Amino acid sequence: MTEKRSFSERVGRQRAFYNTGITKDLSWRKGRLRMLKRCIKAWEEHICEALGEDLRKSAFESFATELSFCYQELDHALKRIASWSEPKRVRTPFALHPASSHFVPEPLGVTLIIAPWNYPFHLTVAPLIAAMAAGNCAILKPSELAPHTSSVMSAMIADCFDPAYIDVVEGGAEETQALLMETFDYIFFTGGNRVGRIIMEAAAKHLTPVTLELGGKSPVIVDHDADCDRAATRIVWGKFLNAGQTCIAPDHVLVHRSVKEELLEGMKRIITSFYGSEPSLSRDFGRIVNDGHFTRLAGYLADGTVVCGGRTLREERYIAPTILDNVSRDSTIMKEEIFGPILPVLSFDSLDEVLADLRGMEKPLALYYFSRSRAKQKRVIRETSSGGVAINNTIVQIAPRELPFGGVGYSGMGKYHGKAGFDAFSNLKGVYRQTIPLDVRIKYPPYGNRLSWMRKWFKWIA
Repeated sequence: MTEKRSFSERVGRQRAFYNTGITKDLSWRKGRLRMLKRCIKAWEEHICEALGEDLRKSAFESFATELSFCYQELDHALKRIASWSEPKRVRTPFALHPASSHFVPEPLGVTLIIAPWNYPFHLTVAPLIAAMAAGNCAILKPSELAPHTSSVMSAMIADCFDPAYIDVVEGGAEETQALLMETFDYIFFTGGNRVGRIIMEAAAKHLTPVTLELGGKSPVIVDHDADCDRAATRIVWGKFLNAGQTCIAPDHVLVHRSVKEELLEGMKRIITSFYGSEPSLSRDFGRIVNDGHFTRLAGYLADGTVVCGGRTLREERYIAPTILDNVSRDSTIMKEEIFGPILPVLSFDSLDEVLADLRGMEKPLALYYFSRSRAKQKRVIRETSSGGVAINNTIVQIAPRELPFGGVGYSGMGKYHGKAGFDAFSNLKGVYRQTIPLDVRIKYPPYGNRLSWMRKWFKWIA
């Protein structure tokens, strides 16, 4: 009861602060974004140490996949927040003149951001930047599965901001459930489908809008005319980054039968060039987040023939970068999101076959296609549905700030990054302004025999 009251008080404190109107001021918002950037820089060493403790991320990977994205998002927002915040004028139908129409973005209010453990800093701070840019208050709930990063973020935010504006709640499922009992104006969740359903159900009780950034089985299609050397390099990099614990990591490979052996040999060679002959000794290869995920992933190794890797060290939560061949489409590994360093490889004989199979599956967060043919690239984009697509590469589709990022269907709802994030945390309020008291009497009762005139009038206002 005490904790519940505490959360109610924290949400109420933020609502009172938001109602002062200060967060809507453009110069104030810019100042807070600059303050966040300075704060991240001051805490950078502590953040990298925490990421190393939680996931054994190297300093390079911590900067490249966590900090750099936040810095880019901050810089992008600071450059464009003024134009994003301006009222946008739209056409007013002739029959409604003299008048003007425009829409203006306004913040939603008090928001809740629930973050995952796999990129625990990046995926907490990136939506926070969007919330701040749009003029909201925010309560952050970092993942308890990355406790060192959660602790550092809590201290950093407390050092930087008044909790009436930005607050952090640490803890596990119990704290998350208690937070979801409160009324927020918007909830942003990144995580798995099971918890996503819980978030959406809780939000529905308050009619709270949500963004759900989920996951799914993101396929890689390698066609017969692909550059197999480059495909091997880019697939291995995207798959084994963060030990495969990436929501948009390649989940499995579908390769044309004619180039399968070439691709397999190329990927084995690239794994060795990236991580050495014994990846457990590499400073650049991470570890599985906890024992439960380790056990789940280790169980997948029996679902195919290991052609590379397969070694595990339970005491380190280490699973080697692994490639599986001879995997059945009905096996467990092909029914669940893998989210780890195990890559099943399946073959196909025609693109028609692959596209037909994909249309019968849940929509993934990402889809990757390797081919030199522009016509086939266009066909894959046109005939598949996914949160995003990358052609002849993996992972990098999240880098352009102007590309909206998010899922569709099973892989989530809502988009963010850049202006898409600003819009997600905003209400685009439409405004119609009548400039003089001119009125069209035909629209008022009694209507009499005015239907034919009304038909003509509606043609004019189109």
